[in-house]
Amino acid sequence: MNTFHLQPAGLTSPAGTDTVHRVGLSQSVEDVLDMFRAGLTRVDGRKVARAALAPLACTWPAVRLVAVGKAALAMTQGALAILGDRVRAGLVVTKAGHGGSLPPGVPIRILEAGHPLPDATSLQAGAALLDFLAADPARTEEERGLFLLSGGASALVEALPDRVTLEDLRRVNGWLLGSGLDIHQMNRIRKRLSRIKGGRLAAHLAGRSATVLLLSDVPGDNPASIGSGPLLPELDTPLPEGLPTWLRELLDRVPPPPVPGDPMFARIDTRLIGSVGDALRAAGLRARCRGWHVRLAAGTLSGDAATQGAAVAAALLQGAPGVYLWGGETTVVLPPNPGRGGRNQHLALAAAQVIQGREDVIILAAGSDGSDADSPWAGAVVDGKTIARGQAAGHDPVQALARADAQAFLAASGGLLATGPTGTNVMDLVIGLKMALGR
Repeated sequence: MNTFHLQPAGLTSPAGTDTVHRVGLSQSVEDVLDMFRAGLTRVDGRKVARAALAPLACTWPAVRLVAVGKAALAMTQGALAILGDRVRAGLVVTKAGHGGSLPPGVPIRILEAGHPLPDATSLQAGAALLDFLAADPARTEEERGLFLLSGGASALVEALPDRVTLEDLRRVNGWLLGSGLDIHQMNRIRKRLSRIKGGRLAAHLAGRSATVLLLSDVPGDNPASIGSGPLLPELDTPLPEGLPTWLRELLDRVPPPPVPGDPMFARIDTRLIGSVGDALRAAGLRARCRGWHVRLAAGTLSGDAATQGAAVAAALLQGAPGVYLWGGETTVVLPPNPGRGGRNQHLALAAAQVIQGREDVIILAAGSDGSDADSPWAGAVVDGKTIARGQAAGHDPVQALARADAQAFLAASGGLLATGPTGTNVMDLVIGLKMALGR
């Protein structure tokens, strides 16, 4: 995993992830970064795939591998460490910049596709996936399908129903990303507009056995929501209320997905191998090893990012000294012509307003995958001086939040966090540290 880079005030783009920028960093900031790193290490795609397959795959003579998501390459590397040359063929689809290489001679094709908005490469990846499954020459009882799924799969791989175009798909996903809907609601819509999602991919297995290993990036860790559930049936869940007329009309064009109990799902074994809960527990353990008292928030962080940022900050101000941990995924309703900065930067800036002037509080908010919406940053670290530094550079935090332009403020004030692709994706982590003054 790359070493983290914490951006100093006035830097507007990542300076690389080779070293931690240590100038001016207190030991407490180092502690918070180390907790975050420990959390990500626990759910690293290589590690969790390797651990899951070691006892599971010992009797598999031959495997055809499919990996889709931001952690796809890392999970594939973990699988190869166990399976070796038993992998007869494979296909990996991941986000641009999250790819890489595998050892020479490994019969696995790597594709990069569009994210967070699907594009033509997403459709090409979807066609490649269906061709890969159809081209299986063996179709024997001994050969097993192995699917490694992580967050991002919904945008990365797609095959569209008749009468739905790429332009339609991009319009839907663009609307969803700024709608304020949670991930479950968004995925219900995505599943309807697909020939792959909502369990539809299972039909292409033609009854063959398959194991599905999942890194969860959804609240509640529902396997049918991870990657929009390509190999699991959709429950009879209603669509969100208040959808625009054009979207309702689009959804009415496509047939419903398969239902639970369909025989196509009988030979599919699904296993969850990593979640934000695992990451938070590992971060908490590292905090305790550093001498901090730890409080893990109940439930999942969700809802409006600015509201939750203020609530996180208030909890720290009202609580006793120690480390406070939250995991989940907030939302931002985008205004017309929004600026830059994802939900974690938005949350961090809102929190910074509440803790301004304090010398005893530090807050980290970052995506576990190393990205934050379309930003090159994973998130940010803020403290009691963040607001003053940004204002001194001529920026207004209230206006920055109203414009969904947290990145500009945080670039001026310092504290944007770059990790590069992390090899995992389990939603977002928020770590708050409250110090006893004089510590």
